[in-house]
Amino acid sequence: MTSVPAPHLDRRRVLVVEDDPDALDAIATMLEDAGYDVLRAANGLEALGQLGNRGGRCDLILLDLMMPVMNGWDFRRKQKATSAFATIPVLLMSAGAHMATVRAELNAAGSVTKPVEMSDLLDVVRQHCP
Repeated sequence: MTSVPAPHLDRRRVLVVEDDPDALDAIATMLEDAGYDVLRAANGLEALGQLGNRGGRCDLILLDLMMPVMNGWDFRRKQKATSAFATIPVLLMSAGAHMATVRAELNAAGSVTKPVEMSDLLDVVRQHCP
């Protein structure tokens, strides 16, 4: 029987919520290479499941806004209404305009505009999740 290694308990955990599989893989791999424990979700509903499965243990959420099944706005409303993970900071990722307005509306810790350079994204993640 093969055992699955446990995530490093001292590593910071980031949940990446992105519906583009290539972008999700690229962001997750970059964060893992930088030493983060990474959870992946393709939409807001999967993200809520990931958080629920881990009792809300997560240090930062990178959240795409435009996704099928459950978009970023709906996810954020449900996240804020669930006490176990309401306080987890969120960084928005979107190609849309008016990010400052959306960031304020969703009470997000920050935002990045797509397409984003991976090094710039990592800098922003490190600011919010050292």
